Amino acid sequence: MTVLDELLGDQRTLLAPMEGVTQAPFRELLAEPGGLGMVCTEFVRVSRAPLSRKNLRAAVQKCGIPLSVQVMGNEADKMAEAAAYVESHGADVVDINLGCPTPRAVRRGVGAAMLRDRDLLRRVIASMRTSVRRTLSAKIRAGFDRAEDALAIATLLEEEGVDFIAVHPRRRVDFYQGTADWRIIKTLKEALSIPVIGNGDVWYAHDALRMQEETGCDAVMIGRPAIRNPWIFAQIESLRVGEEPLRIDGAMLFEWLEAALPRVIDGRIGKLKEQVGYLCRAIPDEGATRKAALRSPDEASLMNVMREALIGRPASELDLGARGELGLERSGSAILQAAESDPERAAS
Repeated sequence: MTVLDELLGDQRTLLAPMEGVTQAPFRELLAEPGGLGMVCTEFVRVSRAPLSRKNLRAAVQKCGIPLSVQVMGNEADKMAEAAAYVESHGADVVDINLGCPTPRAVRRGVGAAMLRDRDLLRRVIASMRTSVRRTLSAKIRAGFDRAEDALAIATLLEEEGVDFIAVHPRRRVDFYQGTADWRIIKTLKEALSIPVIGNGDVWYAHDALRMQEETGCDAVMIGRPAIRNPWIFAQIESLRVGEEPLRIDGAMLFEWLEAALPRVIDGRIGKLKEQVGYLCRAIPDEGATRKAALRSPDEASLMNVMREALIGRPASELDLGARGELGLERSGSAILQAAESDPERAAS
């Protein structure tokens, strides 16, 4: 039994770390419907400056299921200090961010930028490993600009004592464009002895089961699709045990948004529009509701737009079905399917 088995049990799903999103109230809200095995914090920045123990301590807020606290930096001694601190305050897992693709992160040589400097990466991981007594993990991308580097990077992490990795199979240069190449997850799973978590374009609950079947990954991590469908983890659990998944209608979705207002949005119109922008991706109206919502000048008018769009809308008119019946999003398995039908074209 691996440490990941001990942490997750039968619920092989994780909420991905997302900057500005996976703060404590959102993690708690996503865990409530059930089916979620672990939540991950947004990254905590670690630099040469003295550690912000306040920020680190604030990250370690649990919600009844295992918690992974993600740190991002490239100063080996500071990263080790931060890792020891969050572990001592209750983090079940300490995770290093090796995937943030933003220009700011790249300029500072952190996040996905560390995939270019393997000597630095080895020093930082080795230092963190000495300070973390329990579980150390890493979330990576498929290389900085070459997907061929993914296996070498993952092997380095395994050699330095990382307990498991999560891989988002896009390169840093891809940002969130195109389709996540699940074949990379499969390659790493077949080559490594530590657990591999798959991440990327799991837009529907059935995609999670399909990712595990097609890649052999040990668990599935979901980020943006969970903002779009807050019940996706509960739907995955239902599919796993052979039960009929929850069908979400417009009234349920509007009720969830109302519940999120005081807990997650807290009067911030920008945060509300970000959340609504994802929820509206499930409405098959060619973006009309999304455009109207994002043009709204205040919370009240925006909520009126959403009320009119959702109340009375049946589940059949929302793309929140566990099997993606309306198919507004494209899962990463499309890459694998293309490879089977036309290998040369898929590889190009």
